[in-house]
Amino acid sequence: MQNPIYAIGDIHGQLAELNRVLDLIEADGGPDAQIVFLGDYTDRGPDSRGVLNRLIDGQTQGRNWTFLMGNHDRMFSWFMQDYPLHDAHLPVELYWLHQRLGGDTTLASYGVEFTARTRQTLVREWAGAAVPQAHIDFLRGLRLSYETDDLFFAHAGIQPGVPLADQAEHDLLWIRQEFHEITTPHPKLVVHGHTPVDAPVHYGNRINLDSGAGYGKPLTAAVFQGTRCWTLHDTGRQPLLP
Repeated sequence: MQNPIYAIGDIHGQLAELNRVLDLIEADGGPDAQIVFLGDYTDRGPDSRGVLNRLIDGQTQGRNWTFLMGNHDRMFSWFMQDYPLHDAHLPVELYWLHQRLGGDTTLASYGVEFTARTRQTLVREWAGAAVPQAHIDFLRGLRLSYETDDLFFAHAGIQPGVPLADQAEHDLLWIRQEFHEITTPHPKLVVHGHTPVDAPVHYGNRINLDSGAGYGKPLTAAVFQGTRCWTLHDTGRQPLLP
């Protein structure tokens, strides 16, 4: 039987939930379990700083952890450039610091507070003094995808009809409708997050593990052996079927 590989959906600053599912994974697969994190570590939840500290600690310890980039992680990273960069995919009315996206709660976890009238360049100056360089380096070092013989992991999904090796960064981080509408098989089973659902869903050709932790719902951890999938709970594994 193939070695299990674990995956964790969108965390969004929920440190307590992250610690809970990491405990579930260790109970199921031991301290050396291979884990793929699907991105969106920051924003909306109360402790983005704590989440990044926890992930970086695991990385420093040499855990078998793979970290993918989410669109929220890239927005945070882009804001932390010398001159903040804005993601033009967003509607005109939105920007990373807007409360709907949650950049305000991320910076609050570092002690940075501001109002709607504070200039973004000043917020960037304050953030530069508060956010550790190790956190910025971590965000900039995130991968866009990870794959096995059977599985393709990406934050948002893939552009149907495009070879996996040729997927665009924008689609891997942001795609929704074009990806969700396809019900025929992809080259591999795609494991993703990005779009909150009430509970993890197996659609046959893809699995969505974003169970809404950014909105206060339980974080999801799953385990794969080949294309077989289970979600992890206090009572053990539960099969996730199409």
